Amino acid sequence: MTASTSRVLSEHERLDWLRLIRCEGIGPVSFKGLIDSHGSAGAVIKAWPEIIRRSARSLRLPSEASLQHEMKAMEALGARYIAMGEPDYPESLAVIDSAPPLIAVQGSLAPLARPMVAIVGARNASALGQSFAARLAADLAIAGFAVVSGLARGIDKAVHSATLQYGTVAVVAGGIGKIYPPQHEGLVRELVGTGCVISEAPFEWVATARDFPKRNRIVSGLSLGVVVVEAALRSGSLITARLALEQGREVMASPGSPLDPRNDGSNALIRQGATLIRHAGDVLEVLSPLIERRTFPARPPRAREGRFDLV
Repeated sequence: MTASTSRVLSEHERLDWLRLIRCEGIGPVSFKGLIDSHGSAGAVIKAWPEIIRRSARSLRLPSEASLQHEMKAMEALGARYIAMGEPDYPESLAVIDSAPPLIAVQGSLAPLARPMVAIVGARNASALGQSFAARLAADLAIAGFAVVSGLARGIDKAVHSATLQYGTVAVVAGGIGKIYPPQHEGLVRELVGTGCVISEAPFEWVATARDFPKRNRIVSGLSLGVVVVEAALRSGSLITARLALEQGREVMASPGSPLDPRNDGSNALIRQGATLIRHAGDVLEVLSPLIERRTFPARPPRAREGRFDLV
């Protein structure tokens, strides 16, 4: 299975893909390996007893009935699954090593066709940090970017709220049917008119701690670069920055007062080589040259130099 494939799956093929990726113990990398070795998800399912026998692992495929129920719930919400290799699957996300084979998308797909930039930061962000993030996001949206974030409190919410009219992309750790935090369900109803919500989790999955780093790789994977606004030294935003670097994305950060621990992580990123961001012009200076190329290297040279080693 390659990212360059361009065809639309039949509904039966989509169900086969869903059964395979929903099997506990099968992740994106093993999914791709199975498809490459057997030719299709349907062929993998037919060969499942032999695969289990040879692997000596107790892996159980979910039933078709349970997943048909999930697909109907998605349809009722106006959402759908997009498979890697289909025309609507974001090219930027498809090239990362751990790209999800299927993404659930609710809302407009238009932002996914534009160049994307992520803005992430502290959940307990200061009023000044939220104001800066909102202004930065709006200015970048006006400049033609789709702004991506994680629908969390604080910086993420400020980013999505500021770009509602332009189309924003919210990546969630849980299922689309169980928005987290619940207080942002109203924000989701607003943003899906022009933007979209993306998840790789089952429809009614309640997000757990281990799901957020998985979400973060999608946030960075969609984007040409990631801007960090207010982040403590141990934070999910720094995980996103590290993942961005590993994926060959640009890492940027806004400086903040050294007296506020919410800035310790973002300030440290700048010391380690992240581009200092004062306004949207600084982001455009970094990302505009990449738009024409639209290439996404797997791992940039600076990642091998051991920089951004905070997490």
